[in-house]
Parts: sequence; structure tokens; C-alpha cells
Amino acid sequence: MRTVDVGSIEGLVYRLARRAGVTIAKDCLAALSLAAKCEEGAAQFALETVLGNAEIAKKMQMPVCQDTGMTAVFLEIGQDVFLTGGPLKAAVDAGVRRAYADGNFRKSICDPLTRVNTGDNTPAHLHVEIVEGDKVKIRLLPKGFGSENMSAVRMLTPAEGREGILRTIVETVQAAGSRPCPPVVVGVGIGGSFDGCTLLAKKALFRDLGSKNPREDVASIEEEALSRINALGIGAQGFGGKITALKVLCEVAPTHIAGLPVAVNIQCHCVRHEEAVL
Repeated sequence: MRTVDVGSIEGLVYRLARRAGVTIAKDCLAALSLAAKCEEGAAQFALETVLGNAEIAKKMQMPVCQDTGMTAVFLEIGQDVFLTGGPLKAAVDAGVRRAYADGNFRKSICDPLTRVNTGDNTPAHLHVEIVEGDKVKIRLLPKGFGSENMSAVRMLTPAEGREGILRTIVETVQAAGSRPCPPVVVGVGIGGSFDGCTLLAKKALFRDLGSKNPREDVASIEEEALSRINALGIGAQGFGGKITALKVLCEVAPTHIAGLPVAVNIQCHCVRHEEAVL
């Protein structure tokens, strides 16, 4: 049994949130740079501007996007870890609260009905999973709502199969158009339940953009969906062009014999995620 004080989790959440707020992920920067070389005209100018903005934000330690997001925190806690020092959720929220204050990040979290802002970007969107071992893995994603609002979940029938999944992915991106600040990254959850597939879709956004699903049938959906999306011609920031999406990332889970849930969680070009292990 290993003892971990929640204060150390608070500190790590703080550091990850500060870094994520000002930094586009390296794999995303590489994909954006490659996309810029493939484009021309307004689309190329938009991509070069995005890359220049990212460089300035990192150098100046300023928010890389004005929407500093709703902070999604995924914790994988080893079953041999004993947490001490207070409530876990309070520690996570404290780390987010301090990061957004010290980083001068926009506070965007409010009551859904009164619209009164909480003033500190908490509560974080927290997911906890118990796994084997004695480590604590923290993954953090500040999710902007320009892209989050364009996401969707559909409860397909099993008969709709592969083509239904592809249609759902492509139609969701097409309906979004320029609103999620493309080129986008598309996280897809296939299977599970109504809520389970949406969680899969969000978790997919943590994957490296150079990766593919280890299952060949799932990887083929990723590849085909990306091809169809880029044929839409929406392009960077809606200016048209070859690259509307940088990557489609699919995750799957067993589901009920009567269902085929599919969730599409769209991520803007500003991919900001960090992770670390205690």
C-alpha cells in the first residue's frame, strides 16, 4: 500500500493546467505544420497564423486561446493507493482554481440556468477510474465550448453498422462547419451506453495524432472518416482547402445487442492536453 497526500495531486493538477493553458500539444503542432505545407491561399495563411499564435503564447506564457475551457480531469488511481489529506475532488478543484487565477486564464464556468459565473473555473469535470498498481495518473484537458457545442451522440440501430458510424461522424463535422475552428480533431466513442460512448469520445482526444486504433476494423473507420471529412472542403477556419480534420480517433467498448451508440466529440485545432504520473 502506498500513501499519497491529495496535496500532491492538487499541485500536479495546478502545474498541468498552467502548462495546458498556454501550450498546444506537440503532436498537434506537427500536424498543423504539415497541413500548412499542403495548403495554399487563405487556408495556408490561417494555419500559419495559428502556428504563429501558438509560438507567441508559449514564449509569453499567455493563453493560446481566449476560451481557456472547462477543465476535464481524468484520474487513474491504483487500487494500492491510499489517499490522505482531505477530499480528492476538493484538491482537484483547488489546483484548477489556483492555475486559472495565477495564469490569468478566462473563467468560463457558470450555473446552467442563472448563468452566474463561479468566478474561478471550477468545478472541474472529474472522472476517476480505479486501476491496478500504486500510481496515480492525471490527464488534463481544457475543453473549449466552440468545439464542445458541435459534438453529438446518436443511438444507432445495429443494422446501421459501419456505414452508420461513418455517416454520423462525417455529418457531425459537416454540420459544425467553421464554428469549431478547424482543422479539427474528432474523438469518437463507439459502443458502451448513452453516457459511456460520450466518455470514450472524450478520452480518445488524449491519443497521439500519429496513432491508430490497434483493431484493424476500427482503424479503417478512422481512416475512411478522415478521408470523407477532408473531402468536404471546409478547410482551416472555414476558408476551404484540403484539411478540415487533422485526425479521427475512435475508441470502442462492448454494447447491448439492441444498440449501437456513437458519440462524436469535436476538438478545435487548439489541442491542449497534459498528463503526468505520481
